[in-house]
Amino acid sequence: MKAVYIEAHGGPEALTYGDRPEPQVQAGEVKIKIKATALNRLDLYTREGGRGLNREFPPPLILGGDCAGEIVEVGEGVAGHKPGDRVVVNPKLTCMQCAQCLAGQDDQCQAARFLGSAIDGSYAEYISIPGINAHKLVDSVSFEQAAAAPTTYLPVWNMLARRMQLKPWQTVLVLSASAGVGTAAIQMAKDVIGAKVIATTSSAEKAAKATALGADVVINYKEEDIRERVREITGGAGVDCVVDHVGADFFAPAFASLRPGGRYGICGATTGLRTELHLGLLFSQQKEIYGTFMGSKEDMREIVEMLNRGAVKPVVDRTFPLAEAAVAHEAMAATSFFGKLILTQE
Repeated sequence: MKAVYIEAHGGPEALTYGDRPEPQVQAGEVKIKIKATALNRLDLYTREGGRGLNREFPPPLILGGDCAGEIVEVGEGVAGHKPGDRVVVNPKLTCMQCAQCLAGQDDQCQAARFLGSAIDGSYAEYISIPGINAHKLVDSVSFEQAAAAPTTYLPVWNMLARRMQLKPWQTVLVLSASAGVGTAAIQMAKDVIGAKVIATTSSAEKAAKATALGADVVINYKEEDIRERVREITGGAGVDCVVDHVGADFFAPAFASLRPGGRYGICGATTGLRTELHLGLLFSQQKEIYGTFMGSKEDMREIVEMLNRGAVKPVVDRTFPLAEAAVAHEAMAATSFFGKLILTQE
C-alpha cells in the first residue's frame, strides 16, 4: 500500500511517500480504508524526534493519528462493526486491563500508545486498529470533518465538561482561536455548553473567523494586552476558565486573567514547555490547574454523538493529497491557517 513514513528524524524532507506492507487484521480489530487524515503537532514532533519522541530506526514509522474512512474487514470477536461502515478513529490505544482502564479512567492508562508515534499510523491507505477505537459516522459528516475531530475535541471536552465543569452562565478564555484545539474549544463552550467565550488570536482575519465561529469577544494579542482586555470585558472579575494549548508564551497573562477560584486547563505547549507559576496566587486565590491529554473512550463516544447530530462542526482549513504530506507539514509549521489541515485519499 502507499504510505508516508520516516526512516530517520529530520525536517519535511524526511517524509517518504512510497510502499509499505498492508496491515493484516487481527482478532478484535477492524481494517479501515483511510479517506482522510488530520495533521497534528505531534506529527511534526515525531518526525523531528524532539520532545522525548526520539526513536530507533529501522523499522520505518508511518506517521499520523486522527483519521476517518470505511471498514473493509472485521477481525474475529468484533461486534457492532461490518464492512462498509463509515468510521472515525480514536488514535489513543489503551490496554483496557490496568486499574485506570477498569475504573473508566482510560485516559490515564499507563500503557497507552498513540497511532503514528508509538506504532504505525494513518498516513497510509489502510490501518488496522482495535474495534473499540472505531466510531460510526452518519452520512452527513464528511471524512475530512471527522478526521479533524479526535485530537482537538477530546482534550477540550475532557477539560471543559468533565474536569473544569464550565457552566452556561460562566466565561471562558480560549487561547489561540485559529488552531484546531482553539476552534474546538469555541464550539464546545458556545454551542454545546452555552458559555460566554473570549478568544485570542494574531490577526484581524483570524479574529473575524473566530467571531463567526461563535466567540463573543476576540482579543488580538499582537495589539492588545490579554490581561488588561479581559479585566475590561469582565468588569475586573476575570474569567472562570482558561483553555490553554500553547504553553509558555501566554501562561502568565492567561493565568492572571482567572478570577479567584477559577480553573486553568492546559493540553499543549507549542510555544514552550517551561514557565513560572506564582504559588502565592495559586493558593491564596484558590485557583485550580488541570492537565489533560486527550480524553476517555466515553469522551470520544460523546463527541462522535455530537458530531453526528451536527452539534459540533470541525473546522477544516485546507486539504492536501497524501503524497503532498511534506507540503502540509510546511504549512503547519508556518501557522498561517485557521482550523485543521487534512491529508486526503480516494
